[in-house]
Amino acid sequence: MSDLSAVLDRADKNLPGSLERLFELVRIKSISTDPAYAGECRRAAEWLVKELQGLGFDASVRDTPGHPMVVAHHAGASADAPHALFYGHYDVQPVDPLALWETDPFEPTIRQEDGRDVITGRGTSDDKGQLLTFVEACRAYKEVKGALPARITILFEGEEESGSPSLKPFLEAHKEELKADFALVCDTSMWNRETPAISAGLRGLVGEEIVVKAAKRDLHSGYYGGAAANPIHVLARILAGLHDETGRVTLPGFYDGVEETPEDIKAMWQTLGLTDEAFLGEIGLSRPSGEKGRSVLELTWARPTAEVNGIEGGYTGEGFKTVIAAQASAKVSFRLVGKQDPNAIRESFRAYVRARLPEDCSVEFHAHGGSPAIQLPYDSALLAKAKEALSAEWPKPAVVIGMGGSIPIVGDFQKMLGMESMLTGFALSDDRIHSPNEKYDLNSYHRGIRSWIRILDRLAG
Repeated sequence: MSDLSAVLDRADKNLPGSLERLFELVRIKSISTDPAYAGECRRAAEWLVKELQGLGFDASVRDTPGHPMVVAHHAGASADAPHALFYGHYDVQPVDPLALWETDPFEPTIRQEDGRDVITGRGTSDDKGQLLTFVEACRAYKEVKGALPARITILFEGEEESGSPSLKPFLEAHKEELKADFALVCDTSMWNRETPAISAGLRGLVGEEIVVKAAKRDLHSGYYGGAAANPIHVLARILAGLHDETGRVTLPGFYDGVEETPEDIKAMWQTLGLTDEAFLGEIGLSRPSGEKGRSVLELTWARPTAEVNGIEGGYTGEGFKTVIAAQASAKVSFRLVGKQDPNAIRESFRAYVRARLPEDCSVEFHAHGGSPAIQLPYDSALLAKAKEALSAEWPKPAVVIGMGGSIPIVGDFQKMLGMESMLTGFALSDDRIHSPNEKYDLNSYHRGIRSWIRILDRLAG
């Protein structure tokens, strides 16, 4: 039996004990957003430290102004072995509404669902089960080989579900200790039950609120209508002009830094079989509204956007009121890809708005965050090795996908620690994370452990 096969075999034999440990962690009510559970959050951190110390990690609880961090270090098989930072979070969402749970959210069980064995309980998928797949992979390695194939630093956070207020200051204060060759993040999903996925890209975000003002008070639309500037009209024209007839964003310089997705990656996405109708049908739509000639996966994973998230102005209550509002406002967000500069996008948008204001109108801007996109190069050796490792474990080859949303920690790793991040997780889209009856497929948990064993072996090799 090869060394890799022996480690995988040990993980299989360890599965009953691995599940017992997962159940212990899930029973800890580490709800980070509720101060009443602060003690439980610390208990979860201490539980993880004890487990990691038992595996030979130099592990400790690190206090923050909020809930504590867990930091652990382990040497590799050799001094020149690659160094990985593994990130996960031990805190969970509140369980409300409790009446909708079919079982106690903090008393995990294994039950049948749609012909599959699933582990139920708050945090089983997000993120306790996911982070333990990595810890249990390290356990199997240590028990068989006595060492880990790579140098490992672990960072487990206790505030991810409540906005991570302590994370950036902690990274800044400990960046030399936490810096590694690359980061591994487990808080993501598979494509489907048989197909693992590596998320190579995360879109960035720019948020802007604009307030267009005209007259010094609301006006009677019969007396002033046709003569006075109407800020709702002005705002509507500005927002409507953000896109041309092909769906492209019209801001000058908006596409600077946007690269085309490689043809082999787009061909891979086509094999996933997600049609426009399948993607949009469940929400009552059927036709993509973005840039013409692009698939829904390309539109949501690899292209930038400009979206209006809210508009307010004038009378919006019951009945009718003939009024010309003194001001109108809108909230606009831009999802960024590639090397788009958030600051440049914000300034281009503001210049675009100012250039379209009538002489009698003024505008105020309020920024609501800005972060660049994250993109692991598609030809990255890290990505290629992980893809090979995952494809060897699962029934179908691993796919490289993008993510339409943003995960702030990944941007922080890049900006503050100078590290690329690879996002590989084993959750499924129906795991009901943040909702009642959260679950994690037993197969996902088991094969997730085996997957990390293969990934570590391949990265070190």
